[in-house]
Parts: sequence; C-alpha cells; structure tokens
Amino acid sequence: MFYCVCLRIVQFFMLFMFRIRSVGKSNVPKTGGAILAINHKSAFDPLVVGITAPRHIFCMAKAELFENKLLGALIRKLGAFPVHRGSGDVSAFKTAFKILDDGGMMLIFPEGRRVKKGDKRRAKTGVVMIAQKKNVPVIPVYIDGDYKWMHKITVTYGEPVSFDEYKEKKLSAEEVQALADGVLDKIYSLAQGV
Repeated sequence: MFYCVCLRIVQFFMLFMFRIRSVGKSNVPKTGGAILAINHKSAFDPLVVGITAPRHIFCMAKAELFENKLLGALIRKLGAFPVHRGSGDVSAFKTAFKILDDGGMMLIFPEGRRVKKGDKRRAKTGVVMIAQKKNVPVIPVYIDGDYKWMHKITVTYGEPVSFDEYKEKKLSAEEVQALADGVLDKIYSLAQGV
C-alpha cells in the first residue's frame, strides 16, 4: 500500500517534470524472480523505472544513502536495501537471493555507479552471479534522454537474457566478467532502438 501511494505521488511529479514514455514493457515477465539491469546516469533512474515498470521493484542502493536515518527508513519501505560497494557484500547478496526466491523483481545497475553520457564502464559481475545462482532472467533496460524540464525520457525494456545453460556450471572469473559485459552491451544496444 505504502509503495503504491508513493509510486502515484512520484509518478505525478515525474510526469509533470519530464515527458516519460516506455517501450517493450511486455518483455518483463508478469510473475517470478527477475532482474532489471539498467544503465545509470542519474539519481532519477530508479524513480523513472519504478513508475514505468509493470511490477513492484526492489533495488540495491549504495550503503551511504542509508546513513541519513530518515532517507534510509523511507527507501527501505520502498524496497531498497543497502550494498557496500567493492566489498563483496554477502548480506546484500542474501537479501537479493531472498527477493528472487520470493518471486520479486530487482533493479541492478551493472556499472555500479552513475556514468556520464558517452562513457561506458566495465560491468560489475554481481548481476550475472545473482542471475546464475537463482536461475532468473535478466531484462536489459536503457534509459535515454536528459533530465531537464519537459525533456523526453524513454525507458526501453529489452528481451530477457537467460542464464539457464550456466545454472549448474562453475564459471571462471573471466567467463563471469564476459557474461556481465555482454549484459551491459545488450543494455547499450537498446539505445539504437529508441
């Protein structure tokens, strides 16, 4: 209930500020565990995806956001949970596994942090490690546009990427990195379809 009320409030303000449209929402599975893997350009990204996604989303968020008690309490209620970046945060992975086991949908930024337009970082491997462990699809999502007053923002949902063939395999670090980079490539390939 709290999530739905907040979603409507955010939706009202976001649609007032920007011209938001979404493409390919039918690529998001209606039920079951799934991961939305998204390019990250602004603090607005989770909000824009939240109002365009056809399902409730949960989100890993940098631990620093939870240092402010009020903000931390609010974003926890909305489905965010902390991750200590660069530390192989076991607690964050356990939370992610539970969400997916319960049939939830998660939002992950494979680049790990915001990236300026034109730049592309190497993908973090967490998205692949979680998807492989829980055997859930990864839906690449590309957000295009500038967060400026009444500018057009397009959220494109790509076709799900399956990791079924890797479910029982022990992958090397290089193989996991290659798969993660492949997910990132799929995200950025959606820019051409916008």
